[in-house]
This record gives sequence, structure tokens and C-alpha cells, in this order.
Amino acid sequence: MFKIVRGRLNIWQVTGSILFMIVQVVVSLYLPSITSDIVNNGIAKGQTGYIVQAGIKMIFISILTVLASIGNVYLASKASQGLGQKLRSDLFRKVLFFSHDEFDAFDTSSLTTRTTNDVMQIQNVIVMMLRMMIMAPIMLVGAGVMAYQKNAEMTKIFIIVIPALVIVVGTVMYFAVPLFKAMQKKTDRLNLIFREGLTGVRVIRAFRQDSFEQNRFKGANDDYTNNAIKVYTIVAMMVPFVTLIMSGTNIGITWLGSHYIAQQTMQVGNLIAFMTYAMQILMSFMILSLIFVLIPRASASAARIQEVFSKESQIDTVAKPAKIKGDASLEFNDVNFRYLGAEKLALTNINFKMEKGQTLAIIGGTGSGKSTLINLIPRFYDSETGTVRINGTDVKALNTEDINRQVSMVPQKAVLFKGTIKSNMLYGKADATDDEIWHALEVAQADGFVKELEGQLDAEVEQDGDNFSGGQKQRLAIARALVKDASVYVFDDSFSALDFKTDLNLRTALKADEKIQESVVVIVGQRISTVADADDILVLDNGNMVGLGTHDELKENNKTYQEIIESQIREANNG
Repeated sequence: MFKIVRGRLNIWQVTGSILFMIVQVVVSLYLPSITSDIVNNGIAKGQTGYIVQAGIKMIFISILTVLASIGNVYLASKASQGLGQKLRSDLFRKVLFFSHDEFDAFDTSSLTTRTTNDVMQIQNVIVMMLRMMIMAPIMLVGAGVMAYQKNAEMTKIFIIVIPALVIVVGTVMYFAVPLFKAMQKKTDRLNLIFREGLTGVRVIRAFRQDSFEQNRFKGANDDYTNNAIKVYTIVAMMVPFVTLIMSGTNIGITWLGSHYIAQQTMQVGNLIAFMTYAMQILMSFMILSLIFVLIPRASASAARIQEVFSKESQIDTVAKPAKIKGDASLEFNDVNFRYLGAEKLALTNINFKMEKGQTLAIIGGTGSGKSTLINLIPRFYDSETGTVRINGTDVKALNTEDINRQVSMVPQKAVLFKGTIKSNMLYGKADATDDEIWHALEVAQADGFVKELEGQLDAEVEQDGDNFSGGQKQRLAIARALVKDASVYVFDDSFSALDFKTDLNLRTALKADEKIQESVVVIVGQRISTVADADDILVLDNGNMVGLGTHDELKENNKTYQEIIESQIREANNG
């Protein structure tokens, strides 16, 4: 835990919190002595003036205790919340720069839990450390010394009491700690099912699997609940046992103290003070015990967070001297690629070169490697062998940020963010003008329906663009990519939700656009009509490059391409 805390905790806030805590403990230890003096020197001797004087001193010290406590709580909260803020920011930044291989190592629900619940566990323990864990040992030692000063003989009672407390707390920790650790994994499971239910609600309803999903969630929820009930019941059982021990201690102190008072070897005030110090000793021990119960859960959370931080990227993202320059071009030279841990290559011996103003279309059956190929362009993955070059420079010699400035990509699933149309367009280019945005919308065939919206560019976009149809979302995603100034524009099956007329108009507008004419365009498509007018069409089959040429050349000479054409003709005729 200290590994992820180091460098993220504000040292001045921690120091200030500790100083306030020391002041609070010192004055708290002094109060029972004043009470003792009031009883011994004021009440017993009838000295009203002494009682008033000591009472004023108690009020002053009590106010000082309150102020020190407020200062400690404030700075401890600032330190713990600041730590949580930095951890969440660092986790989010780390995840944003994950390659696809790193994403595959963690599921989304687990990353969500690590960024929220796990961070919260660490925050809670840090604030308890700064509030209680530092206070408890100081109070324990201080109260022990003060109690010894009041009556050394009576401190022997702790030889019996403290071992009894150790047995109770040790037993509770033995059974509770494993259950606390298990709660984090059960939280992951709960989040996973809940997230799947939210994102897949339409599929669930379409297949009438409401009851099945409810039962699945109920199972995970009950498992989490039963675990929580069990662990907190075990922890709660500690309270009556400790209360019994503390009550027994009070009885023992009172019984022994009464004998000493009867023998006139101890004053009544000293007995009252000793009882207070005894309670402070036992409470301090109790606080330490509770903290040691919670620390393992926080340690488990810290280990899960550190697992994310220590995940080494398979892609080198360190800045290097090479920079992308020159005219736009895209080249694959003897590229082979396999997924992490896979035995078989996903792509084998891919070769092509495209210059500025040219369009490359990629076509093939499902699972042929189309999306895998284009994921190598922005370095979502790195090739196993061979080179991928943008504008003549090997992408492995570049920082991923440099590549992302030159590659604009539209993924298969159109993703829009909550905000406005304009805010989504600015993802492509932060300083884009309204004219640039409208031009991109026009090329993407999206300007028509945007002009009909209330607010137009300021029209609201719901989360994931749920207030737009599939085709509208796709066109907005394309427009966002076109706003960006790039050397390579990649469209990963991004025209699939468009009708044939809109598809044709969009491709025609792309060819006519001056900015696009200075770039390389890569289109992944399923329909022959989408890829037919490309300068080159790359045909993939099971990760192998089985054809490269124009539509007419492949139609005449390439068997795989011919089969795709025939299957689409049959589908059209059957339709």
C-alpha cells in the first residue's frame, strides 16, 4: 500500500494532521488529572475557589482539544481525499494509454471497481491512520504512564485484561480478514453483471431473458450480501466481548480502589482518574484492533490498484527523436501479427503501399483480420515482424501521441459522448471553427439532419448518442474524424448503417474533398459497392492477403473476391 501512497500524499497536510493529533492527545491526557485535583483538592477540602479555577482551566483545555481535533480531521480529510483524487486520475490516465493487450487483461467492471471502490478503501484507511492509528499508540502509552503515576499497583490489572483483548481481537481478525478480501472480488462480479444488464437491456428484452438476468443478478447480489453480513456480524461480535472486558475492568478497578481508599493509600480523585486512563488504554487498544481488521482489505485494494499501475505496456510509448514528416503515405512491409498468447498468426505477410490521394479498401469474410490489420496503423497493437510506415517512418520509431496526430479513425461501433454535437466534433480537433465542423458534417452527409435540430451544433447529445439513429450516429462519428487534420483516415466498416445512396454520396464527397486528396484513405467494408471504386482493394482470408488490385482486376482473377461478389448477388436476389 505504501508503494502507491508514496508521492501522492501531501506531506504538509500529513505533518499538520499529526501535530494537531499530538496536541489533542496530550491535552486529553491532562484532563483526568485536573478532574482528580478537583476531587482531591477542591471537593474533599471544600475549596470552591480552587474548583472554579480548575474548572476554567478544564474549559480552556477542552476548547483546545476541540480545535486540535477539528484541525486534525480537516487536514486528514484533505490528505486522504487528495490521495484519492490523484489515484483516480493516475488510474484513468494509465488506462487511457493501455494498448488493446492491456485492456484484454482487465475487464471493464474490474477497472471500474479498482478506480472507485478500491480507491475508497485506501482513502478510508489513510484517514483512519491519520485520525486513529497515530492517536491510539500515543494514547495507549500516555494513559499507561499517567495511570502508573496514579497507582502503580493497580496497573497490574492490565496483565489480565490486555491478553483477553488480544485473544478476542485475534479471533475476530482470523475469521474476518479473508471475508473482507473476498468482498472486492464479489464487488467486481456484481458490477460486471449490472453493467452487462444495462448495456444489453435491449437484447435481454428481445430474447425475453428478463427473469434469467434477474436471477443472475440476484445470485451475485445475495452472494455479496451474505458475505458482508457474515463479516460484519463477526466484527460486531467483538463489541459485546470488549464491552464485557471493559466493564469487568471497571469493576476490578473499583473493587481494588475501594480497598486502597479504605486503607488511605489512595485518594478518591486518583481512583476516578485511574478509571478514566484505564478506559483510554482499552479504547486505544480497541481502535488499533479495528484498524488492523480494515488494513488487510485496504491492502488487497492497493494490490489490485498496483496491478494496474505495474502492467507494462507491450507497446513502447517513450518519446523518440523520429517525427512523422513528408507527404502522406501508408506502407505495410512483410507484416506478421499474433495476439498475445495465441499460437496462430492473426495476420500473415501483409504487403502494400498507398500514396497521398489514394484509397485502400479492405474486404474479407468475418474473422478474416480486417479490423486487426487497421488496428496496427494507430499502434493499438504492434506487429510481431515487419514494418508499418506512416509517411515513410516506421511507427515503432514514434511516440503513440505523434501517430495519433496523423491518424484519424472511425471504429466499427460509432461512439458519441454526452454533450453537444459541437463538443463531440471538437474531439477531432480542439480548435476547429464552426465552418470546419459544418464542412466535415457536409462531407459526412450529416449536415441535413443537424440543421433540422434545435440548436444545430449546440444540439444535445445523450450518453452514447442514444437520441440518434444508428445511421445518424455513424455519420456524426465520420464527421468527427474528418474534422481532424491527418495523414491517414481509417474507416472501419463505418458505412454499414448507411443506405446505398448515402454511402455513394459520402464516398463521392470524400474523393472530392481537397484535404482528403492530400491524405491516404483506408476503408474496411463488407459491401462490394462500398469498396468498388477504391484505388486498390486488399482481400483477406483467415489473416492471409489473398489479393490486391482494382475492382475489375480482382473480379477477373481473384477467387475469394469472386465468391464475395456471388454471395452478395445471391443475397440481393433472395431479398
